[in-house]
Amino acid sequence: MWGVNGRAASAEYVDSMSMNAPAGHVIELKKVTRTFPIAHGGFSALTEVDLCLPAGEFIAVVGKSGSGKSTLLNLIAGIDRPTSGSVLIGGTPVHALTEDQLAAWRGGTVGVVFQFFQLLPTLTVLENVMLPMDFRGTRSNASAEARARELLSQVGIVDQATKLPSALSGGQQQRAAIARALANDPVLILADEPTGNLDSQTAAEVLTLLAALARAGKTVLMVTHERELGECVDRVITIADGRVVNQARRAA
Repeated sequence: MWGVNGRAASAEYVDSMSMNAPAGHVIELKKVTRTFPIAHGGFSALTEVDLCLPAGEFIAVVGKSGSGKSTLLNLIAGIDRPTSGSVLIGGTPVHALTEDQLAAWRGGTVGVVFQFFQLLPTLTVLENVMLPMDFRGTRSNASAEARARELLSQVGIVDQATKLPSALSGGQQQRAAIARALANDPVLILADEPTGNLDSQTAAEVLTLLAALARAGKTVLMVTHERELGECVDRVITIADGRVVNQARRAA
């Protein structure tokens, strides 16, 4: 059990914490501050941030460069830790997990989509989508391949499965990256500027795909510079100077 005698949790135990968490809120941040040391003291990238976000929404976090958006995403993903405050995802105290526990937790709980796709260039699209399942080791190779093909079909590029990423358009690569993020059926999808490297039409298609994931029950949190989000998102959180300055939920 985590936190008891310093003994690391198994992947199965971390998964059970998420599965047994109270229904309702997936993301809870309480008085979260993240300070980075600089030459003359400290710089607060985030200051006493409180968030309580429900499951099954498509949430956009907007703000200028340097406002704290990426720091917020890293804390929610367990890539970084708060200087103070708590980060709970599905009831799991992410801020208190050891590095081994975090790795096991992320593998089954979080899928991440990056601006520049981050597909491995020497692997086929199919192999890229299978990779998270290989790392986790919970499926046979045949089962992982079947799951990867199913996901590529869902995002509309199963016909590209045997190609290398360099043979795909930017939009197709981002669809492959979304399929990879879904490989282990995470409850939370984190998207870091997922449309920032795409033309406007392709970006709209990617937003529509992320919105469809939220309608299917995933919680999707997207960091973006884009202000014109239309009706794709359910909630917009605005950050300025490391603080949440506004939360607006789109009327149904």
